[in-house]
Amino acid sequence: MPCLNEAETLTPCIKKALSALDRLGLRGEVIIADNGSTDGSIELSEQLGARVVRVEKKGYGNALRGGIEAARAEWIIMADSDDSYDFSKIDAFVEKLRGGDELIMGCRMPRGGGTIMPGAMPWKHRWIGNPALSTIGQILFRCPITDFHCGLRAFTKPGFRKMKLKTTGMEFASEMVISATLKQLKISEVPVTLYKDGRSRPPHLRSWRDGWRHLRFMLLFCPRWLFLWPGVISFAAGLVLFVALSFGSFHVGRVRLDTNSMLVGSMMMVVGFQVLFFGVFTRLYCAMRGLLPERSYVHWLLGSLGLEKGLVAGLVIALTGLGLLAGAVWKWKQTGFGEMSYSESLRMVIPSVTFFTLGIQVVFSSFFLGILTLKTTEQKTGE
Repeated sequence: MPCLNEAETLTPCIKKALSALDRLGLRGEVIIADNGSTDGSIELSEQLGARVVRVEKKGYGNALRGGIEAARAEWIIMADSDDSYDFSKIDAFVEKLRGGDELIMGCRMPRGGGTIMPGAMPWKHRWIGNPALSTIGQILFRCPITDFHCGLRAFTKPGFRKMKLKTTGMEFASEMVISATLKQLKISEVPVTLYKDGRSRPPHLRSWRDGWRHLRFMLLFCPRWLFLWPGVISFAAGLVLFVALSFGSFHVGRVRLDTNSMLVGSMMMVVGFQVLFFGVFTRLYCAMRGLLPERSYVHWLLGSLGLEKGLVAGLVIALTGLGLLAGAVWKWKQTGFGEMSYSESLRMVIPSVTFFTLGIQVVFSSFFLGILTLKTTEQKTGE
């Protein structure tokens, strides 16, 4: 149980947990991961028979990690120490652990069989925050969990080590579920009841701040949805507009599209192309840091691109742009460097600028990929 000044509610939490261990015939301990309490929580916990682990580094994730790493058992059940969960009712978690599951999530939401007692969860958490974040997690990571942020969960110590969790704050809860899914751990879910917590003070949770931290973490952990698909959509839509207007203006209903729209298409192509490269950079970096599992397509992509191939491709694209620009200057020279048709001149200049910009992006992105690949090689050889 993570703890920061929870003296009001520690007694029922610890007593319920100890009674559950006795009733189920389990040999275990109750660990209070204290994150700097000054209200007597430490002394109270020790009097009640719990083992206190003092965690110096601040943060919800740090507190939990400190307690988990200090745990002597192979099975761990965690939840907040605010008496919002009944530690005496852990039978379903123990049964799942005995069955070989590596992460068992509680589910408070009625759609998953859980129960939320009156006053236990603010309306914005129940109807907006939790459903939205859980749905996003299911879409981004194909996670089988209904209640992404339930605080009551169980896992094995070996499973926890496989997760290799790194975050220090509230997003630790999201990282655990995401990492367990990506590492293909055996995950299950059991219905639980959420009670109104017994504290007289406000909770440590800050709805909008912590909600954004969870959402931000999910997006950063999924380069495919943060970079790849937005980049593909932007580039493809821009390319269609760009190519269609290269042959002249046309009407869509009563709207006439011409070179201004072609310029917008060019912008969409350049932005989408850069975002795609950001996706490649991020995916490789995450694999290097162990944040995401390595995939065969990442190695194929790096092998297909390579620094030299990227430089050649980028130079060819950039030179194509310069060639188109030279053609535009030649056409201008034929007029005595005088006035040209606005539409005609832009229809030549926009493609040249677009190709040259894309080529330069490819050149420097290839150099950056080369640096990242060099780092990967050093890590594999232990240098």
